[in-house]
Amino acid sequence: MSTQVSTGTQLGIVGVDEVLGEVGNAKTPKRRSIDARRPSPKRVVTRVVLNIAALIVFVMSVFPVYYMVNLSFTTNDKIISREPSLFPVSFTLNNYNSAWNREAAPGQTDFAHALPATLTVTAGVLVVTLVLAFLASIALARFRFKGRWTFIVLILVVQMIPGEAMMFTIYGMIDDWRLMNTLLGLGIVYVAAVVPFTIWTLRGFVAGVPADLEEAAMIDGCTKSQAFWKVTFPLLAPGLVATGIFAFIQAWNEFTMALLFLRGYNLTLMPWLNAFQSSSVGGAVNWGAVMAGSTMIAIPVVIFFLIVQGRMTGGLVSGAVKG
Repeated sequence: MSTQVSTGTQLGIVGVDEVLGEVGNAKTPKRRSIDARRPSPKRVVTRVVLNIAALIVFVMSVFPVYYMVNLSFTTNDKIISREPSLFPVSFTLNNYNSAWNREAAPGQTDFAHALPATLTVTAGVLVVTLVLAFLASIALARFRFKGRWTFIVLILVVQMIPGEAMMFTIYGMIDDWRLMNTLLGLGIVYVAAVVPFTIWTLRGFVAGVPADLEEAAMIDGCTKSQAFWKVTFPLLAPGLVATGIFAFIQAWNEFTMALLFLRGYNLTLMPWLNAFQSSSVGGAVNWGAVMAGSTMIAIPVVIFFLIVQGRMTGGLVSGAVKG
């Protein structure tokens, strides 16, 4: 029997010996040194600077909200003193009682009536905007028709025009329709202002969902409508949430048009707060009650964000991927 060992076999044995070493003394793989795994000083400095900048931005964003809540629990004499406190030393709930019950001005509504009016307008604008924008975005993303790009460009142009530039025209139209001082007229104005941006945003979400998914569902036995509602529509839920947030914020926080169209007992929360702040009892503004009213206005927004925050980030990111 030949005792010669081929070159390949020798190399294989050498490779095994290098890894295993002598019998009973197995070698361990080489590890990177701890120093090599440490981040460089430049990276550490950059990370520290970015964290400090983020902390400053966070404090600057949160502090006004915190101070508003703090003043809402503080008596008025402490608020106007020369030594303001960061904590409600003289804690009181009278500010909330005053903001809830007192009329904004003689002959005008109070918070208890302005809140349901605002909720009605906001809910109506949210539903109508999402329905119209959803149908329009599907048409723009899935169908090819004459004038499609012209319509898309017109949507962008409409968004560039400030609402104040068309204020007198809008006022004349609403007055001709006899919808002045009505929530319906204000809702129509809000829908017209929010729909263009919502269509543009939802179009990106619809275009990001491949049409092949519907075709695959139809091959499996679904009808075209079933394929859309069971496959495509659930994938568009983040987009609907993201655009719904925008519509909600615009309708809830809008002030100029509401101040122009509404008066008396039909005020929404923003013009109510303006009238409440302008009115004075005993010659002085009750800043504690004003801050309490501002806090109560912010609470529904916080609740809405807590409900939809799970889908908000994913919706905004996925909608920006493809348009």
